[in-house]
Amino acid sequence: MSTESSTITVRLVRSFEHRNFRPVVYHGVNLDQTVKQFITFMCLQEQDFLLLLKITSMVDTMKIIHQAHKSKTNELVVCLEDDDKLILKEESTLKAAGVANETELAFFCEEDYRNYKANPVSAW
Repeated sequence: MSTESSTITVRLVRSFEHRNFRPVVYHGVNLDQTVKQFITFMCLQEQDFLLLLKITSMVDTMKIIHQAHKSKTNELVVCLEDDDKLILKEESTLKAAGVANETELAFFCEEDYRNYKANPVSAW
C-alpha cells in the first residue's frame, strides 16, 4: 500500500477579529493519517511559535479554506460558511475529510471561531 504525500498550507490563526495568522507550509504530508495525528504533529512542530504568539486558547479545530483549482472565498482569514462540510473531524483521515495536494487549511480555537461567527466584526 503506497502512502500519498502532499503539500499542505496551514494558517495558524491567532485572532479572527484582527486577521492575525501565520501560514506554514508542510511538504510530504501523509493523507492517510487521521486529522488528530496531523494536529498532534503540527502542535509539536509549531510549539515555539504558538508560545511566541501567546496563543493561550486551545487551538483544536481545522477547516478547509481552499483547494487547488477551485474558487476562493473573499473572507481574509477563514470562510464562515459550510462548517458541516469544511470542518475536519478528528477521527477521519485527511483524505477522507477532503484534503488533497495543495489544500489550504486553517487551524484555530473553535470557541474563538464561534464567537467571531456570531459577530463578524474586524478590528484594525
